[in-house]
Amino acid sequence: MVCGMTIQRLTRPSPGGLRGNRAFLLLFGAAAVSRFGTSVGQLAVPLTAVAVLGASPGEVGLLGVLSTVSFLLVGLPAGAWVDRLPHRGLMISADLVRAVLLLSLPISWWLGVLTLPQLYVVTVASGMATVFFDVATMSFLPHVVGRPALMSANSSLAGMAAVNDIGGRSIGGYAVGLFGGPLAVLVDAVSYLGSAACLAFVRVAGPPARRDGEAGIRREIADGIRFVFGNPVLRAFLVAGACTNISIVMITTMLPVVFVGELGLSATALGLFLAVGGAGALVGSLSAQRTAARLGHGATLWLAGLCVAPVGFLLPFVGHGALLWLAAMSWFITTVKVGIDNVIKVSFRQAATPPHLLGRMNATFRFLLTGALSVGAALAGLLGELASPRAALWAGAVGLALVWLPIYFSPMRTMRHPIDAPQAEGELAKVSSTQSATKSRT
Repeated sequence: MVCGMTIQRLTRPSPGGLRGNRAFLLLFGAAAVSRFGTSVGQLAVPLTAVAVLGASPGEVGLLGVLSTVSFLLVGLPAGAWVDRLPHRGLMISADLVRAVLLLSLPISWWLGVLTLPQLYVVTVASGMATVFFDVATMSFLPHVVGRPALMSANSSLAGMAAVNDIGGRSIGGYAVGLFGGPLAVLVDAVSYLGSAACLAFVRVAGPPARRDGEAGIRREIADGIRFVFGNPVLRAFLVAGACTNISIVMITTMLPVVFVGELGLSATALGLFLAVGGAGALVGSLSAQRTAARLGHGATLWLAGLCVAPVGFLLPFVGHGALLWLAAMSWFITTVKVGIDNVIKVSFRQAATPPHLLGRMNATFRFLLTGALSVGAALAGLLGELASPRAALWAGAVGLALVWLPIYFSPMRTMRHPIDAPQAEGELAKVSSTQSATKSRT
């Protein structure tokens, strides 16, 4: 009964839309502020390691690995804990933890005791807090906006993230150059305090915390994994997302080698080229809802993907003059499609998952898709070493050309409005009845 009531609450539209939804505006503000700070921190922390601590390339590389390894270390358990704890309180706690950890860096530098191991510890610990924050945010959003507004909400959040990717790092580089790495880290720390302040005024309770301890963490993690792999649409999303992440990382890993090492272009040219991808993701995220309404959600994912696929094969031909412009156009169109896909897929995932499984579903996706990023980087290095950097670009282009296939061979192919689709409702009913049967046995 409680589960059914919660699902009904998630389907109720918010009066006045997103602009009249104070809780969403606060959540959006929290995400925007923290994302900007993170963009600064992504430059400030490694530059602190190099300029202040004299870190070697290998030590800086290790710092980069540690910035993402948290998703692999605690990604799955985080989902189970997010489903057990109040989402808003967990997000505020994660913000405060990250703020304290990052504040320790400029303080230690000012006292003359900053060390490389401290940077490593802060990177890993803040990364773990980020895992909890991200999973809780994605699980909290359906309670804030309701299921009918998920597409608009995710489009707004994805657009904000793309804007930060375009301009945030540029501003971060300016801040590092003006104030130095340790002081620029303060911007990141203060951004988390601003995010926590925004969240403190959110008055949406979210799902009730579960403290009954009916199932252990391992069993709850397994329930989340079974739900994802047992749903044919979510399973297709997972395969397509992993293929996309592997392909994108293979391209972005080898582009610096091709741009600077092979073509002799400047790092500025590479930065502008990658910024084109950020602009594409912005356009895609903002146009996702309109495109899906016109073509249908399923057709947008597979038919548009099929049409865009040939354009991606221009990217490996990147060179001087016209070839550079053609490659930039290819990268822009490809990332537009990626931006559209992300909004549609995330919205469907949130709508098709019962409230008590949102944390574990999101954590399962984040864990496996983050693992795909590591696989993509490793494959890029292997192909670049054994064949050539352009071979890695070709492999990435082929992967991006095939990401529509898992969608085509799933029930999503014929869905026009997947949030209201019978498949989603049937999955909700099936999981709810399974949970009820499990409770009666225990």
